[in-house]
Amino acid sequence: MHTYNIYNPFEDFRFDNQTCFLSGQPLLSAGDQIQVFPDWLMRRFDIEDKPFKLLDESLRTYKALRLPCAPAVAERISELDKRVRQAFEKGYGAVVDMDRVTLFQWVSRMVYGVVFNEIQAGIRQQALSGEAMNFSQVLVHKFKHLHLMLQSLIVPVQFDGLPFSIIVAQVDNPADTFNYRDEINTLVYSLRMNDFGLIACLQDNGANGAYNNAFVEPLTGRRLHPIQFEELCARFFYSAYLFNRLPTYMVAPTADQVYIEPMSLMDMSMRPIFDPWQAKTYGQVLENFWKPWGYTLFEIIKDPENPMSFLLTHEGQPIDAAEITLPTGGNHG
Repeated sequence: MHTYNIYNPFEDFRFDNQTCFLSGQPLLSAGDQIQVFPDWLMRRFDIEDKPFKLLDESLRTYKALRLPCAPAVAERISELDKRVRQAFEKGYGAVVDMDRVTLFQWVSRMVYGVVFNEIQAGIRQQALSGEAMNFSQVLVHKFKHLHLMLQSLIVPVQFDGLPFSIIVAQVDNPADTFNYRDEINTLVYSLRMNDFGLIACLQDNGANGAYNNAFVEPLTGRRLHPIQFEELCARFFYSAYLFNRLPTYMVAPTADQVYIEPMSLMDMSMRPIFDPWQAKTYGQVLENFWKPWGYTLFEIIKDPENPMSFLLTHEGQPIDAAEITLPTGGNHG
């Protein structure tokens, strides 16, 4: 009886350009490649030739980041891009209504694409230096599962419980805003464009969404100022760093589909799922996200018990975007 096959490139560390990155099938032509970042996105925001810095400090251009990809898989990714592009161009209303697995696949394809290019650069570096590839087992665990879930693009997958947190917010962005960040060690991603912002924690079984709910819930249905959305991003990027579990999944391939079930994050030690929140570290993260407005760490944590916030008042009431006044010269997104 036929059972769906799951491809795991981490088993024999196969990151060459002769094998499809997603399906594992051998490629027939050197031209069987796709770009990590969707064409329409690079053209729309004119980033094709902008520099992209890899972890080894080497620079590529956005368009030079590529993935070896079988034509049938490239077709699925192209269909995904088309659906996402249509929604993104319509704006917030269309994006917030999108199927969350579709958004997850679209973000994961880029984040995993960057991971793939980082690993290839690492392998090249290793070949030059003659030293053994030293790759963190924790990262292998995360990337392997991200790759497994991305295969939902080409194999019917049933998620029994969503393995990610995704937040979509309406944001009053200046025209032509394109603000994207990712942190591959913690698999967290944010994007701000058109009239919306998107935050994705790609492998937390929903934990970061629940952890930050006190900030997310009051903002539902509100249009945010860019500085408010960046604050929300800072919270998610910092909580993803505090998240101390390595999620595991039960994977059951059958003749019809593959079932993926997130296992409980509670372990025998009963320790909290997140490490303790440190105001100063959070302040440093926020300072980074608030660079366009020039707030310093000193201002942000002047009162360490109540770091500066444009999202909620000390009483926990949402702050209206229209009430926000920012220092002159820094009022931009």
